[in-house]
Amino acid sequence: MKKLLRRYKFLLVLLILNILLVVLYPSIGQKSVVITGNSLLEMLSIIPPIFILLGLLDVWVQRDTMIKLMGEKSGFFGISLAFFLGSAAAGPLYAAFPIAGVLLKKGSKFSNVLVFIGAWSTTKIPLLLFEATSMGWKFMLTRFIIDIPGIALIAYTTDKLLSSKEKQYIYDNAVSMEKHI
Repeated sequence: MKKLLRRYKFLLVLLILNILLVVLYPSIGQKSVVITGNSLLEMLSIIPPIFILLGLLDVWVQRDTMIKLMGEKSGFFGISLAFFLGSAAAGPLYAAFPIAGVLLKKGSKFSNVLVFIGAWSTTKIPLLLFEATSMGWKFMLTRFIIDIPGIALIAYTTDKLLSSKEKQYIYDNAVSMEKHI
């Protein structure tokens, strides 16, 4: 029971806070409940397809293939593939992390996974199209051109700052997370 409570502590705290808001400040509490419910429904509509795709990725793509495409010796091709996968993705950033875990489990280079997450968060194609139509092509292209070296710099710096022991810990957690899902 303790393990279950510990696992869902954030959900329980959110539930208690919403109840307190409804009791103490009914109008704010009702808005909070509606926002929380909408966020929960949105997340529940996104997570199942992501996990289905993760299962397919895990089964269809062999570890050797992933190592060849995005592993330690993948070079510029691995970086480009990680960038393309992140940019072509759809959905909120929290959906990128389970995919990043599978990429790590399959043997992708750590910096390539960071490029994937960076591209997902800043250079998604739907986001770029929205920016181009609402803020103009010049703004979108300027931001895109600035983001590319920024993503590479963050990935490279993070990769170099972490020790091999810390990276191994991250890889091990990616493998062990499969047992919890």
